[in-house]
Amino acid sequence: MTLTEARKKPVRATGRTGSRRASAFLARRSLTAHRRAWTAVFAAVAAAAALLGAFSLVLGSLLLARPPVERYSGADAVVVADQRVSYTAKPWGGESQTATAHLPERVRLDRSVVARVAAADGVARTVADDSVPVTVGDGPSAVGRSWPSAALSAYALSEGRAPRSASEVVVDGALAGAGGVPGGRVTLQVDGAARQYTVSGVAGTGHRGDGAPAVFFTESRLTALAGHPGTVDVIAVVAERGVSAGALRASLGEAVAGHGGGEGGLRVLTGAERGEAEQVDALGGRGDLLAMLASIGGTVLMVALLVIATTISQAVHQRSGELALLRAVGATPRQLRSAVGREAGRVAVAAALLGAVLSVPLGLLMRSLLTTAPLPLPVPVWLPVAAGAAGALLVALAARPVALLAARATARMRPAAALSAARAPEPGAPGRLRTAAGVLLALAGFGSAGAAATQSGQAAALAASGAATSLIIAVALLGPWIARVSMRVLGAPARRAGGVSGFLAARASAAHNRRLGAALTPVVLVVAFVCVQLAAGTTLERAAARQASDALRADLVVTGPAAGIPAEAAGAVREAPGVAAATGLLRSAVVLAHREAGDPVLDRFPVLGVTADRWAGTLDARVTAGDLAGLTGRGTVALGEDRADDLDVGVGDEVKLRLGDGTQVRPKVVAIYERSLGLGEFMLPREVLAGHVSAPRDQQILVRSADGDATAAVRRALAPYKGLDVRPATADDVRISPSSSEQDDALIIIGVGVIGGFALLAVVSTLALISVGRRPEFRLLRLVGTGRGQLLRMRVLETALVTVAGLTIGTVVAAIPLLAFAFPATGGLPYLPPAQYGVLAAAVTAAAAVGTLLPGARRGGHGPGAGRGRHPLPKARRS
Repeated sequence: MTLTEARKKPVRATGRTGSRRASAFLARRSLTAHRRAWTAVFAAVAAAAALLGAFSLVLGSLLLARPPVERYSGADAVVVADQRVSYTAKPWGGESQTATAHLPERVRLDRSVVARVAAADGVARTVADDSVPVTVGDGPSAVGRSWPSAALSAYALSEGRAPRSASEVVVDGALAGAGGVPGGRVTLQVDGAARQYTVSGVAGTGHRGDGAPAVFFTESRLTALAGHPGTVDVIAVVAERGVSAGALRASLGEAVAGHGGGEGGLRVLTGAERGEAEQVDALGGRGDLLAMLASIGGTVLMVALLVIATTISQAVHQRSGELALLRAVGATPRQLRSAVGREAGRVAVAAALLGAVLSVPLGLLMRSLLTTAPLPLPVPVWLPVAAGAAGALLVALAARPVALLAARATARMRPAAALSAARAPEPGAPGRLRTAAGVLLALAGFGSAGAAATQSGQAAALAASGAATSLIIAVALLGPWIARVSMRVLGAPARRAGGVSGFLAARASAAHNRRLGAALTPVVLVVAFVCVQLAAGTTLERAAARQASDALRADLVVTGPAAGIPAEAAGAVREAPGVAAATGLLRSAVVLAHREAGDPVLDRFPVLGVTADRWAGTLDARVTAGDLAGLTGRGTVALGEDRADDLDVGVGDEVKLRLGDGTQVRPKVVAIYERSLGLGEFMLPREVLAGHVSAPRDQQILVRSADGDATAAVRRALAPYKGLDVRPATADDVRISPSSSEQDDALIIIGVGVIGGFALLAVVSTLALISVGRRPEFRLLRLVGTGRGQLLRMRVLETALVTVAGLTIGTVVAAIPLLAFAFPATGGLPYLPPAQYGVLAAAVTAAAAVGTLLPGARRGGHGPGAGRGRHPLPKARRS
């Protein structure tokens, strides 16, 4: 409703019904009169709803994800050991809590359980299923299984017969090109030198489970190759005809109750649960990914609510004079609040509905980026609808309270005071409550940064993230005060550099601190968020790469197929002429039970299995206490400095760990080393770690030449082993984790690209909203003689002021938690590649220019007659 309309139609209503009618009338007229301003709000709210709905879709899809049933599709049930471990502790001043984690290596069952399962009621047949990685010739990797297990995956002979001796195999039809024809010879490598087998038959493709083709041995040969004759990976069960899944589960559960098989005993899996037996760490990987996406989702929610609050508050505050006039002519506080709430509600509901529709393609796009997720992500028909509704509901519920809070001060004015306020300029200072909340959040942010500086690992990362969130919200609340200080610093250079336009830009910015604070908030938000997300990862990657490079003493590395390198290969390389030292690297993970802020936590950490007497010539971990030569036998471990400080242990102390298969150990610390970011937090003797991994194969062999280049000699020594490559060693070969992965890249795109894009849209919409509200100001400047060029230069300078101030403040806000996180974690300063920061600055500048300049651009400029070649002043005044 315009001011002229308010004078013509004063609001008079009695009773609750009349009040509602008056509020509805005010809301309708105001929506029409301020459609340009509400368009900017509509765009921001719709984008927020779309982003929240998209994240709901991805998280929901991930929660529903389960390993597919392929390898055991022919089994009615499978019996496996529990792959979960738990840790119960009592937090400070609370009740006991239990943390649970999935183990990365397969927990095996005692082979004696096979007989108990076979004797259970309703069981027709059991298959003790093991598997081993196999390299076929110089090419593909395969999985070795026993021939009785072929029926579990619907494999059937298409040619030939079943294997009858240790030298015969049945091959998958996919391996026909590698000599896989009946009577032919095929070269296979399991855990030693490659040897030839006779192909007795070819089996149909069936279901491949892990995606690799299968090679079937006799049961006795497969047991010998697996290397654990007393245990078995999985027991598959085929039920008698007519036995239901529920009855079979109950019978098997009774038969295996109390017979070990991991911390939680044995599990009987039927139906869709059978897929968990095929990919033992799939649910653990899903949990890690879910935790990371949930963390990003929390940031998304914070960003969305902050953007909604900023845009709606600015839209209401720009009309404070109009609202005050309505109050002065008789509108009651209830009517004003109701009218503003209705306006915001109608816009938010319409925008939320559009956002709900847009959330589906956005969510599917984000889901497609996670192609390397540990599990296929399902999207049932109801999930997009539920996700879009969730995002729309959150946004719609948040919009109305924000609008009511923004209109609260004006609605509570007395009519006489409101009449004066209607003619007064827009207030520049925030209220006491807002200021107090901003100060408290700023103090909390500095406190969290201080806490991050005194901790390490995950605790430091969480504290730094909390500091960044608190400081960003504090900047939003204290925006007018920060804008006032910024203009005192930047106003003078603008006046000197811009002449009349600079004077106008500086005075306009200084006179409207609240407006400038609202303009700065989204800029600070996008700069701080993107800097924290990018710099945290690049800082750790840079430090890890530097440590790995400093630790590397080898000049050659031997790499192999996905199945790994046979354990014997490292010994063969050591005997080659011209080799000074060679060591194989066996990688796994350990589970550490500890507390964070009093709560029980189970964390998985990479562990490196090394041979102590072969280590020194290839890697230097920079030992600061103890000696790595003592890393022998079952009861020893070496720790990184940061982890030792967290656990408060030193040389000679014991550490309680769970190995990858859940085995609990209490090894004694024999060494503490510095380069843990590059080499990992834990080192164990290789012979100890090899007994607790699914496949005890090296991932790399590091080689140090004695004199010159020993590449030719190493290749000759590795001739009996197929699929291996020798090349110069780099830091990435020894890093405990790769510098980046497809999943990490996908998370960066989702976290930085999607959310950063939304924040940039918030910059555009907020600045466009402000520009629309300033059109009367621009008309007045034209009426008093300001030229079009001067007005354009003024707005360009204002854009520059907002951009420079936002970039500076956002960088400072990001630097505080990053410094607190980086220095204790890496011993250095945070690092963000200059090119990445340059792209961010360019994107922010472009968004600010679009939001500030485009809404006010009209043909020929501003003011009456602009665009038709007329002078802005009437003839009588010009004369």
